[in-house]
Amino acid sequence: MERSEGRAVTAYLGTTAGFARPTKSHGVSIQNRDTHLTQPQEAPKAPEKAAAGEPLLQIRSVAKSFGARTVLRDVSLDVAPGEFLTILGESGSGKTTLLRLIAGFERPDTGEIWMGGERLDRLPPHRRQVNTVFQHYALFPHLSVFENVAYGLRAQGVAKAEIAQRVEQALAMVKMSAYAGAAPSKLSGGQQQRVALARALVNRPLLLLLDEPLSALDANLRRQMQGELKMLQREVGITFLFVTHDQDEAMALSDRIALLRAGELEQIAAPREIYNRPSTAYTAQFVGQTNLLRAEVVDGVARWGAFSWPCEGGPGPATFSLRPEHIRLASPADADDQKTVRFLATIGQQTFCGDTDLIEISCADGHVLRVRTPSRRILEGQCAFAFSASDAVRLHDAEES
Repeated sequence: MERSEGRAVTAYLGTTAGFARPTKSHGVSIQNRDTHLTQPQEAPKAPEKAAAGEPLLQIRSVAKSFGARTVLRDVSLDVAPGEFLTILGESGSGKTTLLRLIAGFERPDTGEIWMGGERLDRLPPHRRQVNTVFQHYALFPHLSVFENVAYGLRAQGVAKAEIAQRVEQALAMVKMSAYAGAAPSKLSGGQQQRVALARALVNRPLLLLLDEPLSALDANLRRQMQGELKMLQREVGITFLFVTHDQDEAMALSDRIALLRAGELEQIAAPREIYNRPSTAYTAQFVGQTNLLRAEVVDGVARWGAFSWPCEGGPGPATFSLRPEHIRLASPADADDQKTVRFLATIGQQTFCGDTDLIEISCADGHVLRVRTPSRRILEGQCAFAFSASDAVRLHDAEES
């Protein structure tokens, strides 16, 4: 566990939602250096629920630097009640730092964070109705599953009968009721992740922050947990703010995706929109694979080498995104369609991807394109290909990648 994450885990288990460090369980005594935390903590005051149509969380022009390094620059973002929003970005883009600012583990240099009409960034972590699920689940190894989930409620002084009821409900939500008496060391990675979710949900937060919680799982279990996580979020109705660097994961889970690039928001949109209508070359390349066509537009026609197609927008240099799956093997009907670009190309490398093949093709003018087709047979020599003009999406920038 990295040192910065370790400090965050300590803050989460020590203060967030009224947590205190464990002092005793099943006859095992634990040294507690923070003796002022041994008394039950007052539960955080619940912010007022957002009015209909109002965002639950508002991030307003937030910036954060560590020394001379600027991590976040003027980030503004609204999150709706009950929304599953994913913060997507490569390593170092600032996504985890943004999550830590919301949780209270860091403070913004400038800007404000509001939740439910209350200024959140002025509150200590334990006064925020926010819980965090970390990449490393930070379960107490000496406590059972039940006691791990119950711990925060005990620290708040919740009545014993209510604790039992709420823990049972939380474990049922994540399908872990049968493991209530088990030790964390006896659980698989997926089961430990479920317990961490239950421990966060049992506190009934308005907002749940998830910092790459599936990254430690193998591919098959990860896909399974993605489906379960999405279903769980729909059932409980809690707002989820999910951090990941995995584009496929973001598209599978999210209502909206906020793409961070070097500390700035590049694009915020629903998964289908951000994939099919990327606004910039960076978005087009980071979310899925694409071909960037750097064309010149004259009189409503884009020209790229020997290719030309009708397009919207003003004249001048323009960059278009053309997804590999939008290039297909041509059919006779394509010859009569004025909005279809038809061309010959030589087959290069062909990669088998299961239900699809990814093929590199060389055009007569020297341009190389990537094509994704259904897996049928190995192609050789020259073939005719086509794409629709509407699938060449004009981007808002013309930067070189």
